[in-house]
Amino acid sequence: MGSFAEYILSESDYIKKLEIVYYLKKRTNIFFDNSVIFKTELAKMFIEDMQIDIDENLVLTACMLYACKKPTNTNDFNKIKMYAKEGADYLSTLGFPSRFCKICEEVNRYTGSEPREKESDILELVDNFGGMLLNRPERRGFPVDEALVLLEYRNLKGKNNIYLEKFKEFVQITEGIAV
Repeated sequence: MGSFAEYILSESDYIKKLEIVYYLKKRTNIFFDNSVIFKTELAKMFIEDMQIDIDENLVLTACMLYACKKPTNTNDFNKIKMYAKEGADYLSTLGFPSRFCKICEEVNRYTGSEPREKESDILELVDNFGGMLLNRPERRGFPVDEALVLLEYRNLKGKNNIYLEKFKEFVQITEGIAV
């Protein structure tokens, strides 16, 4: 039998892939909850609805796993900043190729990895936008139109995300809003 990475990357059925990650969580206690599924669904819809020319299987697998070392119940900003890098390091031990790990690490820009992978830009969008839509203990989720404005003018201000304009179009079409 090959590595875990080969196993999950070769699985083309989306629901089976989610089940694989669910059972990985049970065995290893990685971070995997409904927010991960929500953000993965958001990425899936964006790629399919906007016909983004990208390896969908790779992006969806990365969406399911990039937060595997995300801390829960912490106020330590340094831990929060480093979870993507720690997750990428962990994923490499499971046999994932370095490019896959780089994509996962680049979900945020804390490690300064350059040049960025295009798949990372999709993860960045769904992580930021999806996170703003969800309720958190310290705040309620933002309305879609407000989250979209915050995404562009706060979270990604001064950042070059190659899919930002396409993502804004996707949200506007999906929600029927004008921003």
